[in-house]
Parts: sequence; structure tokens; C-alpha cells
Amino acid sequence: MTTRIDDILKRHQLSVTDSRKQILSLFLKHPGAFSHGDIEKKVGEEFDRVTIYRTLQTFLDKGIIHNIPTADNFVQYALCRDNCSAGHHEDHHVHFVCDVCGNTICLDDVTVPPVRLPAGFSTSRAEMLVNGICKNCR
Repeated sequence: MTTRIDDILKRHQLSVTDSRKQILSLFLKHPGAFSHGDIEKKVGEEFDRVTIYRTLQTFLDKGIIHNIPTADNFVQYALCRDNCSAGHHEDHHVHFVCDVCGNTICLDDVTVPPVRLPAGFSTSRAEMLVNGICKNCR
């Protein structure tokens, strides 16, 4: 796992630091999304909240993770596919929120349908959030 983490950081032209390695390993070990608070609970003893915030922001900027706005105005973060890059996310997939366990899961094989906008409008990002019961809770 360490080699994969180092490879991802180097490919995105980032130095390999302990905070980046720890936070990235969370995303690689656990599929799904995390809030800043979730990450803070898991690594907060080792890193302060500003370090965690800056690491998440760097990962967003470099296309390593993408953010998922939630219905309650919080933000969660999930690992991007390999075709994302700095300033250009290719996360046109559906995000699923389980009503039972509360986990948010990227459904990479389910894409957001194209939205036709009126003349004069342009799309920069389309998101779809689906709520229901995940396969583990069914």
C-alpha cells in the first residue's frame, strides 16, 4: 500500500509527507466518502485540524479526491478515478447515501444523465445524490 500511496503523490507532483500518506491511506482502505470530521476522528491525534484541512484542499486541487455536497450543507470527500487531474475532475457519477448506515458511496458505473440547459447557460459540474438502502444494510 505504501508504494501505491507514494506513486499517487509523486504522480500528482506532491511531496510525500506523513499527513498526506495517512489521509490518502484512509481513502484507499475504505471505499466511500469521509467528512473532515470523520478524517479528524481517525487521524486527529497525529495531525491538527488545519493540517487535515490543508491536505484535503491540496488533494482536491490536484485531482486526487473530489467533494460531495450533502443535503445538510456539509461536504464529504471521496477518492477520484485515475482520469482526474489538477483543476479537472471527471466525477460525473452518482453518489449514493444509505439511509440506514449513513455511508456515502460513489457509484462509478452509474453516470449523471446529461442536462440540457437553456441558451446562454453552460454547465461546469453536474451532481446527483441518491438516497436509499445500500446492499450491506438490505
